Parts: sequence; structure tokens; C-alpha cells
Amino acid sequence: MTFEQFRATVETRRKRLTVYSSDDPDVEAYFDGRNVAVETRSLPGDVDGFVVVHDHEGFVGAIAIETLRELLEPPVPRPWDPAILSEGYRTLFEILENSVFVSLDRSQLLSASREIENRAWRVGRGTLLVGFQRPAAFEKQRPIYDALVDDTALEVHVYVRDDSTVPERSDVAVHLEDDGEIGDYWFLAFDGDGDDDQKCALLAEERSQGEYDGFWTYDPELVDDLSAYVRRTYG
Repeated sequence: MTFEQFRATVETRRKRLTVYSSDDPDVEAYFDGRNVAVETRSLPGDVDGFVVVHDHEGFVGAIAIETLRELLEPPVPRPWDPAILSEGYRTLFEILENSVFVSLDRSQLLSASREIENRAWRVGRGTLLVGFQRPAAFEKQRPIYDALVDDTALEVHVYVRDDSTVPERSDVAVHLEDDGEIGDYWFLAFDGDGDDDQKCALLAEERSQGEYDGFWTYDPELVDDLSAYVRRTYG
């Protein structure tokens, strides 16, 4: 897939939650920034509420609103045996555990980038892939990546559009690309040194000045697919 196809695939994975309740619960805040659309609809009288879950293919399942509240109160409970749970419960748990976030906010994307870099630092092993929109942006962040390769056992690959101002460095593997997607997208992907619980990635495209369309994710399968694409296509 291309970067654009990855972005489009994430869009098709968007879940829709419809909350039916008589007391107007504040559910949307729990899913703020996630790849989830939330609607609320009123029920007459004092009746038990429920949540209906849809994906791009249609109805997935439904759960009681009290179950949703239990799921949303930290810590998120891990079911002992997912096989015996309803499809609606499993889908909600998947949303909470393997989150895909969407955002157009540059500050949130910067925060997500710092989280991925910090996670890579803490793990201290594995492979971190980073793509910059502009060589000048890489130069500003070069001390961070110099420190990552000097102070940890991380393998770091940086991808930038070909520019004579990008100096070489033996420890950070810098990949210069003349065309293609490099430079059009801002991305990071950390493989967690093989630990699914540590994998994370970000992919965003600047559609206009300061406005981005993209996602960041802790879904290990999506992180693996994105990392494999970058290595296969760009080295």
C-alpha cells in the first residue's frame, strides 16, 4: 500500500457508537481523538440505556450502557476470556486497547511524535523509522536522534527528500529520496523490539498550512504493516 492507502484504510475502520439513554451520558469525551464517531439519542422515561456499535459493514453488536461505563472507568478491565463475550463488548474493548487516533491538530501530532520517541528511548532496542517533510525540520531534531543512537541500542532510520544541505552521519541511517511520498508525509514507526505492547506509529499529511490529515496508532498489526512498507519501499 501507499501512505495514502494506509490513511484511507484507517478511515474505513472507523467505528460508530450510538448511545441510547434517558440521562444524556457524557460519552464523547472518552473517545475524543479516537477513530470513533459517537452519536447520542434520547430514550423516554427512566429506562436502561444501551449502546449500538456499527462499523463500515454495518451492525456489530450492542451492550448495556452500564457495561460501557465500566469499560470507560480506568483501569480498563481486560476480559479473562474474550471468546465468551458479546461482539459489541469485544469491539469496544478493541477500540480501547488497540487505539487508532485521528487528529488535524499539529500540537497533538507533535505530542504523539514525542511519545513515540520517548517510548523508543525507554525500550532502548528495536527499530525507529522517521520521515520528515523538510530537511530543515530534520536538522532541528537531529540532536534527539543523535542521542537515541549514541545512548541506546536502537537502530534509527530517517527519511527526507533529497537535499544537499542534509549532512551524512554514520550512526543515523539517512535515506534521501528524490521523489515519491517522502517529504509529503510526516511519519514515525517504532517496532517495540518485537513487543506488541510497545509498538506505535504516526502518519500525517499536511493538506494546507498547519492542517493535517492522518492518524497515530498503538495497533501492532497496523504498525508492522506501515513499518514493512517503509523498509520495503525506501530501505
